[in-house]
Amino acid sequence: LLKQEGYVQDFEVTNESKFPNLRVHLRYDAKRKPLIATLKRISKPGLRIYMGVDDLPPVRNGLTTRIVSTSQGLMTDRDARRKRVGGEVICEVS
Repeated sequence: LLKQEGYVQDFEVTNESKFPNLRVHLRYDAKRKPLIATLKRISKPGLRIYMGVDDLPPVRNGLTTRIVSTSQGLMTDRDARRKRVGGEVICEVS
């Protein structure tokens, strides 16, 4: 999703060690600043955060994207509002 939304240039799964690693290549703006300024985890194992479709308002003039786990799979908050589904809010990217 982060690649589709344009935050990440590319990613790869490497097996250089005993466990697989995820290598993420960030995208940068014209001033060479990463497009991901913050990545905030919302739901946690001890405290799950669920929101209905009406509880998913647009955030910060569209500059922030929430990743939502719905019955139709992972999607952005924009897609969840468009499809009229709610779900567990995984994280917020800005």
